[in-house]
Amino acid sequence: MAPAPAVDETVLRRARAEYLEMPGLRLTSAQAQRLWGLDRRTCDELLTTLTSVHFLARTRDGSFVLSASRI
Repeated sequence: MAPAPAVDETVLRRARAEYLEMPGLRLTSAQAQRLWGLDRRTCDELLTTLTSVHFLARTRDGSFVLSASRI
């Protein structure tokens, strides 16, 4: 299995900006993929990266929301 691709800084900035502009934004992985035009693997890496730095939090239903520490 090939290693996961590094997430492009431009994509990270765009995702952060979307969540900061709309603090109530709640996206599933599939919705985020469509919104940002990403393939599944890249989107999963993006969401994992933003979650690991506590920018996003994952809800019980699997959606990604702005972390409470950012609100």
